[in-house]
This record gives sequence, structure tokens and C-alpha cells, in this order.
Amino acid sequence: EASWAAVRDKLVNGELDAAHVLYGLIYGVHLGIGGPKKDMAVLATLNHNGQAITLSSQLKDKGAVDGTSLKKLIDREKREYTFAQTFPTGTHAMWLYYWLAANGIHPFNDVKTIVVPPPQMVANMRVGNMDGYCVGEPWGARAIFDKIGFTAITTQDIWKDHPEKVLGTSAEFVQKYPNTCRAMIAAVLDASRFIDTMANRKKVAEIIADKSYVNCPVDVIDQRLEGKYDNGIGKTWNDPNYMKFFNEGAVNFPYLSDGMWFLTQHRRWGLLKEDPDYLAVARQVNQVELYKQAAALAKAPVPKEVLRSAKLIDGVVWDGKDPKAYAAGFKLHATPV
Repeated sequence: EASWAAVRDKLVNGELDAAHVLYGLIYGVHLGIGGPKKDMAVLATLNHNGQAITLSSQLKDKGAVDGTSLKKLIDREKREYTFAQTFPTGTHAMWLYYWLAANGIHPFNDVKTIVVPPPQMVANMRVGNMDGYCVGEPWGARAIFDKIGFTAITTQDIWKDHPEKVLGTSAEFVQKYPNTCRAMIAAVLDASRFIDTMANRKKVAEIIADKSYVNCPVDVIDQRLEGKYDNGIGKTWNDPNYMKFFNEGAVNFPYLSDGMWFLTQHRRWGLLKEDPDYLAVARQVNQVELYKQAAALAKAPVPKEVLRSAKLIDGVVWDGKDPKAYAAGFKLHATPV
């Protein structure tokens, strides 16, 4: 599919039964944010980590190489700064907004944010349509390969082991075909286990580099897939928090707290006009029991708790226990309507 909006439309109208999709997109559709409303379901999480925020070489030339220096530049040189993400309720939008806000930059008042499909990010930056973007790989690495931008931050440095894509479907499909859903989850767990084995990652990169998939040089894909990072401005490192697909089952469990986190950010930025019943919505969407049954089939470990805790880049801890207070507690947020 050419864009996440196309995936959403096909999930809603039934052309697609299930899809690899942005976590926040499923919740956005479920609540009818910015589009058609349909009851949706998360069957499993597909990966943690591995996205990035790219800034243009022009910003680097003006001294903006990270969040702190970007804030100084925006304060010093007044103009319209434009940043792109991939879908209004999606993961990349939330990482971009969170990072900007953590550095004192309001994502709606201080800069302009736009939606651009992932494969079009690099071309749009090349012609000067944007100053930065947040997207999955290989489009962060591709900007460095093409010498038009650099990595300001990886998303694992915003939230270590953050949720990213999910296996998503409609609630109707789950109700009609629970056995198919269990089989899909089990098959994805087997595939995730294979991909997560480092020895297999080069082969995976070769497969997805094909023109019918990502259509990108293998060299641009496999380095970050293996946790080998070059930010394009002189720093190289082996990242222990590279993109994970299985991690002994820790990746794939549909934690209720993961789903609720996206709801808190939708509320924070005014996409939700009032607080939902966070836990009730997460229980409705995330198919925990179905997942546990499928994990037993695939012999994948299952965590004991449905909530997990993490400290994000701004030092704020998210544990899922008081989502309403969490959403309301940020210094920067959308102006109340």
C-alpha cells in the first residue's frame, strides 16, 4: 500500500481482513478520530523501537543538530518550520510531537506539521518541502545515504522498547473468525522469532529491498536492522535497543498500557476532545485472551501483567495506572476547545 490512509480505508471497507499497521491508527479508527468510525482490534504487537526523526542538512548548517539546538534556532530565526509524520493518529506523529514538546517546541503553535506517506519523505525533503520528519526505516537511513539529512534522534531514545506496528483487524473479523485470528497470531509469532534471530536479518533485508516491497538498496536497510547506526553527522554506534520483533515474546504481547498511551497522546493534542474510558477502550481493542491462546500454540512466553512501565525522554513515567492525570499533566498540550 502507498500510504497508511490507504491501509485504513481498506481495513474499514473490508478489502483487507488484517494488516501490519500503526498502533495509533487502529485506536484512531476505533474512536472515529478524523475519519470513519469502526470497531477495531489489535491482535499482536509486531515490533519495538527502530524509527527515527530526521532533520535536513540545511538545519544542520544553521547549528540545529538535536532538540535543544533546534529549539534555539526556531526561537532565533522566525519562519515557518515544517515537520512531517505519516498519519494523524499514528505512532510517528506521536513520537514527533512528544520529542518536539520535550524540547519546548509546541508541535502545532511553534511549527507546522503535515502528513506525508513514508516512501515520499526523502523526495519531499530533497526539494525543500520540510525541515524534518519522523518515519520508520529505511527512510531515516535513506536521507543520510542521499546526503540530504541526518538522524537527530531514534525513537528508542524517546521511549526504550516502545510499541510501534501491530497486527490489526476489525472487531467484526475477530467475532466471525476467531480461529483464523489465532492462526494469524501464531504464524506471526513464528515469523517474528525468525526475524529476531540476528543471523537471519541480512536475508530479511534482501527480501524487503525488492522493488515490490520497499524498493531500496540492501545497504540502506540492513545496517539499522542489525542495530548498526550512523547518524550522518559523525556519530556511529551499536544500539542495544535496535528494532526488536520477538524478544522472547515481550514484543508481541498487546499490553493494555501500550494502547492507552496512544489515547493519552490523542487527548493531549486535542485529537480527542474529552477523556475516554481509557482502560475500557484498551480492553475492547487489545485482544489479550485471543493472543494468549495463540501464544500457547506458538510456544511463546506471555508476561504476567497487562500493564508495563517506562520512563520517557522527558523523565515522565508511564505505567498505565492513571491515564487521565497523565494526559493532563504535560506542560505543552493542545489549547482546550
